[in-house]
Formats: sequence, structure tokens, C-alpha cells
Amino acid sequence: MDHEYVGASPLGAGDGKGAASNAVILCCECGVAIQPNPANMCVTCLRNHVDITENIPKQAVLHFCRNCERYLQPPNEWIQASLESRELLAICLKKLKGLKDVKLVDAGFIWTEQHSKRIKVKLTVHGEITGGTVLQQVFVVEFTVQNQMCNDCHRTEAKDFWRCLVQVRQRAENKKTFYYLEQLILKHKAHENTLGIKPEHGGLDFFYANDNHARRMVDFLLTMVPGKVTTSKRLISHDIHSNNYNYKYNWSVEIAPVSKDSAVCLSKKLRHQLGNLSPLVLVNRVSSSIHLIDPLTAQIAELTSQVYFRAPFEAICNPKQLVEYVVMDIDVIMEKDRKTYPGQGQVSFKHALCDIWVVRASELGINDNPIHTRSHLGHLLKVGDSVMGYNTGEANINDLEFDKLSSDEIPDVILVRKHYDRQTRLSQRVWKIKHLAAEATDERSKYDYHEFLDDLEENEDIRGQVNIYRDTNKTIPIELQAAGGDVPQITLEEMLEDMTLECADDEMGEEGGDDETEPQL
Repeated sequence: MDHEYVGASPLGAGDGKGAASNAVILCCECGVAIQPNPANMCVTCLRNHVDITENIPKQAVLHFCRNCERYLQPPNEWIQASLESRELLAICLKKLKGLKDVKLVDAGFIWTEQHSKRIKVKLTVHGEITGGTVLQQVFVVEFTVQNQMCNDCHRTEAKDFWRCLVQVRQRAENKKTFYYLEQLILKHKAHENTLGIKPEHGGLDFFYANDNHARRMVDFLLTMVPGKVTTSKRLISHDIHSNNYNYKYNWSVEIAPVSKDSAVCLSKKLRHQLGNLSPLVLVNRVSSSIHLIDPLTAQIAELTSQVYFRAPFEAICNPKQLVEYVVMDIDVIMEKDRKTYPGQGQVSFKHALCDIWVVRASELGINDNPIHTRSHLGHLLKVGDSVMGYNTGEANINDLEFDKLSSDEIPDVILVRKHYDRQTRLSQRVWKIKHLAAEATDERSKYDYHEFLDDLEENEDIRGQVNIYRDTNKTIPIELQAAGGDVPQITLEEMLEDMTLECADDEMGEEGGDDETEPQL
């Protein structure tokens, strides 16, 4: 160790400057001539008799969690700190209890090999000894890094310990809103702090270690889609001596049971609030609010989550009930020729209103009497195209508001979307999306999922909120390379490259980083 005198005051100095500079005394221990100082000792004798760092430990232990790469700061705080950082130096200094008896002047790291599990800190301190002499000493403290799993990682590894549960459900036949919400969670990485994700009937369960992360997830869900939340808690244990309670909290998020392309029947009061819409309207899109479109007038309206849950309604027709029709004739209504309605709201400029005559595809060549209706798809359809619609004239609908309607208010057919050949679309689909849980295997869920994929191809606004990845297992067809064809397609510029980790010698027999499913509980 190195010792130095700092601020030593000479004793017995004369009044003259020359006498003060030339005066010497003998060390009281060894008799060596030295400059006067309060201890009357030379540096060698002071080193043998005094050690101002004797109360400071020269070795200590740091606890490090390998999973989250954090260091323990007693008593219970885990801090993220990189090697030779200010945060790590602060943790090391707080481990040394004797530093409060001396004045710390300087502290720094001495380089050690990264995997040696040793951290060395060089300290410079000042300490006052007998007679008011201030002594400076430099020494090294060696810290041994020991692995210890933190509480958060321990709960994660246990997989059955959780304090908060967020249940997300959409109880409807058409679950395209739920698939859209799943992609929003993946895009914004809202599931990063989950202990696990478990698929359940009608939705997903998210498990959390503390209520702050769970509340943040609930706020994210209610911001992205219309829904309502109910909370509950269950007592796990109670310490009567310290009056501490241990609860498990549960948040249940219920998503509005309507999705894109569903047909709904509005009440008379709600129709007037939204600009005198027709009774039967289509759900054009679901985001933070429900966007409706009137197929008879191309009028659009937006229904907020608060207004919807004040007087909720369900879909009267879902995409599984769509019937294929063939366009026999079409007459696009010009903007100036549209009939104006009293109190009419905003009209969609992305759609074109038209008078259209269609025949059911199964009756083509048999039925010579086409069905006339009005549709908002005049910008997409032409004679000979196939279009999907709801046969409301023959459908068995059980709804109180629908039963109040007269026959004049119910159109025979409500056209929903243009129909493309499913096999052609699958062959040209060279992209994929990721999932939070395993894909559904039942036929109804598969149908809704493929309908959602079709929406991504047809609607640029929806796929702008979704991360779409290039599927390396499929070859790019010539139609996609040429960006031609009538079938809607996603361009290569809109696709992301998925990270893949391949074995050099193909020992695993598969790619390690191409999994589309996040870890489950």
C-alpha cells in the first residue's frame, strides 16, 4: 500500500522563512531526520504503525443474475449495470461498510478478464491520524461475482407463480378483431413483461408478476380495440401479526363482439345519433372505435367504445353466412346523382355507390330473374365478377331490433366484398405473420383466420399496423414479381425479413429461428 502525508503542519518552526524551511527533527521511532509533522514519525514508521483502511474489507461478493443480467443492490433491489460502468461502481462502493470512516478521493476499475468472475476496484482515501496528520492511502478491493437468480426470474422459471392475470376474450363467431389485436400486441411488444401466455377458449391469458405490468397491458388493450374491463382479486394468505395481505388480481377484458364484414342492426335512437343511417349496416373496420358503413348510401359513421357499451348490440350475420353471387349488370351512381338524406353524415370517398343486379352463383343459368340491390362496391365490381353477400331476405335472424323492421327496410341482398379464388390467393401468398400462441385447429377458427389474411391483402390501412414477414419457404410467383393480376397482393417492399438461425452442419435438422409462435406458459 502507498502512504503519503497530506496537509502536515510543521512543529517548532521559527519566525524566519529560512529557519522554517531548514528545520528538521528526528523520527521518534528510528531517529531519521525528517521534516516536522504532528506525528513526529517518518513515512516508514507510520506505515508500520497506522493503517487507515483496516476497517475496510479488501474482498467482497457481488450477486449477479445471469437471466436478466442484473446485480443485487442490498437489500432487495436488482439493478442493470454493464462492466466498468458508473452504476456498477456505485454498487461496489455500497458493499464496503468502512468507507464512512475515511474520505474517498478517487475510485476506478482495474481491468480483469470478462469471464474471470472477478472485479477489481482501486480506491484512494484520506484519513486523519493522531495529532491531526492527514494520510493518503491507495489500495485495491477484489469483488467475486456469484450467480444468484433474482425473484422475477425465479417466478418466470417456476411458471406457476403469478400474481396478476389479464384475460382477453372475444365471445363472437367472427373473431377477426381478436386476430388484429394479436398482431398489434406483437408489433408494439406489449407482451414483453409477461411470465407466460396461455391460449384459452375464446382468447388468451397473460400472466404477470406485478400489477403495474398488468395495468399497462390492460390500458394498451383498451386503447387499441373497443372493450370493457372487470377486475377481481382473491386472498391467498394473511399475516395476522404484521397485517400483511397477499392477493392475486384478475383483469378480464371483453372485446366488442363485432368484427370486420359483420352485419349489424342498429336501434332507431342510435341511427339518428349516427346521421340517419339505414337499419342494416356493415362493420367496415374495428380499431379503437367501430367504423360502420351503410351499403345503401355509402355513408360512414364511427361508434366509440363508450357509446357501444352503453347500448351494446351483436352481429346478425357473420362471414360464414356469406353467399356467392355473380354480377349480371351494374350502374355506378355519380356523386351528383346521389339522393341526399335529412341529417346525413359523412360519405366515404373510397367507395362508389351503384345499382347492381346479381344472381346466386349456384343458380347461374337456372334463374333468369336477377336480384336488384344497391351497394357501396361500385369501385371494385364489374359485370361477370363474383361477389359475396348476405341473403337477408331468406336468412333466419333472431334479433329484437331486426324484428321491428318492416319488409321495405330490409334489402334482399347485402353485398359485402368482392370474391377471389381462394386457391389462387394461397399460391401467391409468400408472406406470413407471427402469433402469440399456437394456431387454432378447428374449422371455424381457420375460416376466420384466412378471412383476416384476406383483409390484410385487400386493405392497406389494416396491414400498415401489422408486421408482415417474408416466407422463405415459398418461392415468389411470376405474378407477384410483375406486380400484376387482379388478385390483391402484398408487395415485397411491405414485407420484413424474419431472423433465422441456421445450424452450420444442419445438426438440428431444421432452422432454429423461424418459429412463428412465442413461448407459452
